Amino acid sequence: MPAGDDLPAGYRPTADEEFMNPRQQAYFRRKLQDWKEQILKESEGTLEALKAEPLREPDLTDRAASETDWGIELRTRDRQRKLISKIDAALRRIDAGEYGWCEVSGEPISLARLEARPIATMTIDAQERHERDEKVSRDE
Repeated sequence: MPAGDDLPAGYRPTADEEFMNPRQQAYFRRKLQDWKEQILKESEGTLEALKAEPLREPDLTDRAASETDWGIELRTRDRQRKLISKIDAALRRIDAGEYGWCEVSGEPISLARLEARPIATMTIDAQERHERDEKVSRDE
């Protein structure tokens, strides 16, 4: 069991603690693992529904509507598959002791940002600069 994995009920990281101490790392590890588990359960439901409800509506309009619904569902699952890879990368960063630190500036990413987006790899300032630079390069 990793150090700090004995999280007290209701624990939330605070700025009063040392940044990314073992307890904070355990907190974010659990948050990421729970998120991943939730996504996987949802995708299992999609697979079961696909197996149980083949697209065999005799009416062309009904069939088109069903195909559209399934297309949307499958695109959602694809986005979630990509999200799982980002969650796995964040878990690897925790293992490596790099989680919570901006990959651009090396500064700590705010706890509020990590709460809202636990897969964040940049501070808000670095993310905004990155997005501005991307926009400029697309506009050229």
